[in-house]
Amino acid sequence: MERGVGAGELAPGRLLPPMRELAAQLGVNPNTVAAAYRTLRERGVIETAGRRGSRIRPRPVTTARDAVRIDAPEGVRDVGQGNPDPSLLPSLAPALAAAARRDDEHHGLYGEPPVDHRFARLARAALDADGVPDGPVGVTSGSLDAIERALAVHLRPGDAVAVEDPGWGSMLDLVPALGLRAVPVGVDDDGPLPDEVERALRDDGVRAVVVTARAQNPTGAAVGAERAERLREVLSRHPDVLLVEDDHGHGFVEQPLHALSGATGRWLYVRSVAKAYGPDLRVATFTGDHATVDRVLGRQRLGPGWVSRLLQRAVVHLWESGAVDAPAVARAYGERREALIAALAARGVRAHGRSGMNVWVPVADETGTAARLLHAGWAVAPGARFRVASPPGIRLTVSGLRGDDITALATAVAEAAGPMAVGVHR
Repeated sequence: MERGVGAGELAPGRLLPPMRELAAQLGVNPNTVAAAYRTLRERGVIETAGRRGSRIRPRPVTTARDAVRIDAPEGVRDVGQGNPDPSLLPSLAPALAAAARRDDEHHGLYGEPPVDHRFARLARAALDADGVPDGPVGVTSGSLDAIERALAVHLRPGDAVAVEDPGWGSMLDLVPALGLRAVPVGVDDDGPLPDEVERALRDDGVRAVVVTARAQNPTGAAVGAERAERLREVLSRHPDVLLVEDDHGHGFVEQPLHALSGATGRWLYVRSVAKAYGPDLRVATFTGDHATVDRVLGRQRLGPGWVSRLLQRAVVHLWESGAVDAPAVARAYGERREALIAALAARGVRAHGRSGMNVWVPVADETGTAARLLHAGWAVAPGARFRVASPPGIRLTVSGLRGDDITALATAVAEAAGPMAVGVHR
């Protein structure tokens, strides 16, 4: 069945034979089929709804959301990739050279601490400055690596996880890949809606809640002070729930952090250097309650062991040398983002993008809008990559846009999307 899904022979939503019926067809014990179905559920390939039977998931794990994309042919501007502006990234050569020189003086060997002491000191100081609760520091290969490990050490297959909708496509893929059940929570410009978080905790029994602090992908939402207070009130009534806070916007956004971490007894706060310093560094720092950090580091030791201390020291050099002027970078993205939103508004198109490098445009016909924009010379990210139950939309990345580009893109979007009056994302 898994091969059939991967090959496109078993379509999403297809009803599967009852276990006893399939066992009779194959001439095997029904327990064998039950075990196979259980494995498929844990791998995120199928879902079971009691007497209504089992069926292929609407979006099986074997079909990643990244497959829902538009490749930009020659001559088409690509505003759908979600990459930072290369001109705003620092040169890595001096940082890597400095890390290599330190390694020449003292080669990194087995048995050494997994986190470079200077990296830990600087990371913890930055966390303290932003009001993130005290906790040990760890390093993973990007934000998703830390989030995956935290979910894996706290939850079991079948547990429910509250996820933002629309939200980060990789996060929406990860949850079913771990055999977990995604419970969508609506968002507006201030982040997750407290009433929907409460509903997910109360009615759906979610065991973990994942929140993006700033520069939410794809909507650009940022959790403000008032929203943070309301969310902390909701979360504090569920102390056993794991709270995962993703602050990938650190270093390239204007909005201050209003941390939720510590609102529950189990929490993980993670921030990546990808957008501000370079996606290929694959370095993220995290902290959390002692039990969660210990479990994550313990699982990491049994896999890759640690994140290259060469890369950690390169990041230390970038931090200490001031290689990135964070306020200037944030200002550059903010000016482009706000200019595009204003240009769209002038053409009657409502868009969202409070922080970061992305703008979310609700549309009535997502597929048709993306196709018309491609014909007009613009490749965008279809909203299907980011949605569970929320209405359709498209994501525009402003990283590579300048003056006249913004005007041209806004005009093309208005012509392709047509009138669409939307107040909130959900």
